[in-house]
Amino acid sequence: MTAEAALALEDVGLVHANGQRALQDVTLRLAPGERVAVIGPSGAGKTSLLRIAGAGLRATEGRVALLGAQPWQLPAGQLRRLRARIGLIHQSPPIPPRLRVITAVLAGRLGRWSGARALASLLMPSDVAGAQAALARLDLADRLFDRCDRLSGGQLQRVGMARVLYQAPELILADEPVSALDPALADLAVGELVAQSRDTGATLVASLHAVDLALKWFDRLVGLRAGSVVFDAPAAEVSRAMLQELYATEGSQLPTQAGSFALDGLRLPLPAAACR
Repeated sequence: MTAEAALALEDVGLVHANGQRALQDVTLRLAPGERVAVIGPSGAGKTSLLRIAGAGLRATEGRVALLGAQPWQLPAGQLRRLRARIGLIHQSPPIPPRLRVITAVLAGRLGRWSGARALASLLMPSDVAGAQAALARLDLADRLFDRCDRLSGGQLQRVGMARVLYQAPELILADEPVSALDPALADLAVGELVAQSRDTGATLVASLHAVDLALKWFDRLVGLRAGSVVFDAPAAEVSRAMLQELYATEGSQLPTQAGSFALDGLRLPLPAAACR
């Protein structure tokens, strides 16, 4: 557990209040600027892992270090400031439906603004150009002044991503960020998250249902099943046999962005380093 790690989990476990175990002996270490995809079948514990990584959920066992701090040893004010350095992307973004898109995007920097500036921005958006630039990266620039309740689920997911792009945090945690997007938009969106990490030095951790996106865009893959790490390896070293073991509970089908394909017929895409 060192200060150099952007995120470090040591023997982390999580047992919910109902007694159900979600994570068991998870040990991971991510260097600053590293990009890691977490993959695995439904119910593997991916969301729980990301919530612990973002200091939104306290582990039952083990130790967590986050951006050089142990979050649950911090006073409340310092914990809030630590969380402001983290960008969270949810599968279903918690955006008030009557909020305008521009306001939802600018909310990414509320943690850095004074109360007066935050209130003023609700009445008169303070950085129209910045919000529009973030939305443009995700093909949403024309929805800048729309209300969020007029958007589709996929558009709302992209608004949530634009908010984090605008926030420019040190750590980005994305939980199934493209589940409502078609393959082309999903590829665009994941590519923009990776570009943000590369350009700003932010650490990126994304849980993905689509294995092909994980293999294409990420340098390192963590396979999670039944709350335990099955493998933690460079993308170039992830084999069909490793994926077969990871998804064994789902039969012979491997989830990809375009649908489910038999493992025997899967052509593994090149890892991110080879695609640049």
